[in-house]
Amino acid sequence: MDTPYIINTLFTIFATTLIIFMVPGFAMLEAGIVRTKNVTSVLTVNMMIYVVASMSFMLIGFNIAFGGMALPDMSYYAFVMFQMAFVGKAINITSGGVGERSRLLPLTILTIIVGAIIYPLVVNISWGSDFLKGTLLDLNMTDLAGSTVVHSVGGWILLAAILITGPRKGRYQNGKIRVIPASNIPLVVLGAMLLWIGWFGFNGGSVGGIATKELANSVALTIFNTNTAGLAGGLASGIFIYIRYHLFDITMIINGALGGLVAITAGPHLYTSIDSIIIGLIGGILVVVAVPLFDKIRLDDPVGALSVHLVNGIWGTMAVGLFAKDVLIIDQLKGIMVVAVFVFASAFVVIYLINKLSPLRASDDDQMQGLDVGECGVEAYPEFRRTI
Repeated sequence: MDTPYIINTLFTIFATTLIIFMVPGFAMLEAGIVRTKNVTSVLTVNMMIYVVASMSFMLIGFNIAFGGMALPDMSYYAFVMFQMAFVGKAINITSGGVGERSRLLPLTILTIIVGAIIYPLVVNISWGSDFLKGTLLDLNMTDLAGSTVVHSVGGWILLAAILITGPRKGRYQNGKIRVIPASNIPLVVLGAMLLWIGWFGFNGGSVGGIATKELANSVALTIFNTNTAGLAGGLASGIFIYIRYHLFDITMIINGALGGLVAITAGPHLYTSIDSIIIGLIGGILVVVAVPLFDKIRLDDPVGALSVHLVNGIWGTMAVGLFAKDVLIIDQLKGIMVVAVFVFASAFVVIYLINKLSPLRASDDDQMQGLDVGECGVEAYPEFRRTI
């Protein structure tokens, strides 16, 4: 009977569709966070990442990641599409964190290399063919949908990019942090909710199928725990930010919820509801603590991607070793470290070389004018007066 094959294929295509909703999710969130003079450039970068990263992974990266591996009981094309939908998310994390001062051409070159080589190699040693199997570096890390494989990978690449490009012009002046407010809060909220919905496909689809009662229950548990952690993260960040600053900062609440979603991603199929609440609560608090910490050390990250994706990617991967049965924390830590060293080192070298060929950082004049004009020639809000 072909019924399980057909059901799994349909489920994977549906999950892929939800994940692709994260493309406008990232785009809207970033477009709302940046100033109006940089909105078109942000939207262009997000569209470029989906197109270029997907094509690079399809033509080159997929075989590096999964070549020679037995595939799940579903259509080959559905499986490729599902895995292809993941690759752009790691690069979206990077692009958002270097927003308002990064040029499109070098970002495109970086996207090709990450989509074709760096990300697929991480997938190979974690979810894929595993060329390290049998060696001292062989990973036994549990990471269902990518707290490390996707989110921390994006975070380590972003850290390398920030160190090379530096902060936005005027962000740090006379030893003080200049606050640059979001331009469109409704877009930020819309983008965050699209990401949240996409996470159900991201994590639920990673179970690998839904054609049996056991798989269906695992998918339902995964999505339930994913949502629970997001709720807990948003709640924790909202309460913590109010206690600390006596304000309900919507951008921090959103990032707290996203932090909870990142943290649960490594093992949502293994947790109880209470586990998910605790993991999400800690994730939300970590965001509130990490955002000002990164600013203090002058790591300029407009969207808080380091706090949401890198910090909580690490926390989420460790949490599996703390909360799940039969998972050793040492295996989780080993996976985190191996991926961190490889991704940060390779990304730093690649970005450094790209930067020499075509500077990643836009000129001060272009930053003052806005990247919409200098990079795209099209302003998102031409009737508005551009602000510095």
